[in-house]
Amino acid sequence: MTTIIRQNLFAAALLLFFVSCNNEQPVTKQDNTMPAKEKELRDAIAAKPDSLLLTENLIQYFRENGNYDMAIKETENAIKKDTTNARLWDIKGTLHFENGDTTKGVLAMERSVDYFPEPANIIMLGSWYAQTKNAKALEVADALLVGKKANAEKEALFIKGLYYSNTGDNNKAIAFFDDCLKLDYTFMFAYMEKAILMYNSGKYEEAINILNKAVTLQNNFDEGYYWMGKCYEKLKKTDAAIESYKTALLYNADYIEAKDALGKLGVK
Repeated sequence: MTTIIRQNLFAAALLLFFVSCNNEQPVTKQDNTMPAKEKELRDAIAAKPDSLLLTENLIQYFRENGNYDMAIKETENAIKKDTTNARLWDIKGTLHFENGDTTKGVLAMERSVDYFPEPANIIMLGSWYAQTKNAKALEVADALLVGKKANAEKEALFIKGLYYSNTGDNNKAIAFFDDCLKLDYTFMFAYMEKAILMYNSGKYEEAINILNKAVTLQNNFDEGYYWMGKCYEKLKKTDAAIESYKTALLYNADYIEAKDALGKLGVK
């Protein structure tokens, strides 16, 4: 799993992606070649034009099929009708970020936070700043630490760790990930990022020890098994690597990187 997608999972886990209501009818496309599922979704919207949930179902349909251009287009159409809807800006930001346009993703999430500055949105924005090496990540983290009512201390520390990881200060990054785990020893993302730093530093045994702790706490942690496989490969322990990749796929059959890794090892 790529770094952006992996880290974006942390942010996405903090928000419910598609909720709320809309007040106007989206344009219904008349196209005889339209897929049956798309037609079904558009017909549902036509029948209940005030339901943003149905519009979001259409956006999600395009997203799941990898058609980010159409997903973003439908989101922008909805935003034109409800320009201050924080959820729509959140959706737009997520789509851009997943599609690799981090600049537009961050700009959209900033609008979401402007309209609805609640902790989950702020945490997501902070994590995206961190991923894009924007020092505003540290400002967001400090604000979360000061605002105790947000109850987001571990997330603030993780954002700092993520920022320093992406900017190359591994010692600071590890220190902040350790601080996260002192607050919550079940915080999987902190284990993951710390292990990857160890892997990138050539400390494969240390990375495996960290990942073993993570999968002991959460035995279906597919990414943990995948990265253990990568570590075992570096240590020339092919059988252990294969077993780790297979376990990752056991818990996530769509884990493309794990499938590719097995393929390279001659396992179908």
